[in-house]
Amino acid sequence: MQNPGTGFTRRSSRKPRKRLAPSEKYELFIQVLTQQATQREAAEKYGVDRSTVVHICRTAKQGALDALAASVPGRPGMTAEQAELAEARAELERLRATVTEQAVALHLNQGKSHWD
Repeated sequence: MQNPGTGFTRRSSRKPRKRLAPSEKYELFIQVLTQQATQREAAEKYGVDRSTVVHICRTAKQGALDALAASVPGRPGMTAEQAELAEARAELERLRATVTEQAVALHLNQGKSHWD
């Protein structure tokens, strides 16, 4: 690559980007996590920059934390959003039942003649 104005050729010290498959990222993360490889060794083995290894490890850790936070005891396989939706639906049903009870009580209390 020629540097504008100088005529000199500049070599880039960066490696071309290499895209790892999700399974490779997972393997890389496990190797670093279990101390089978250092970040530097993993970067060399998979042909990526060390900052990429750091990013993969950070992302994997956050993903695991998010999945554990979404795990609601007693409701296997339900995400946090699904649990929240189920709670909202139960609350809606409770409110519907309350309004129905109040409408019936009002009807019985005031009598039907007022609604005719």
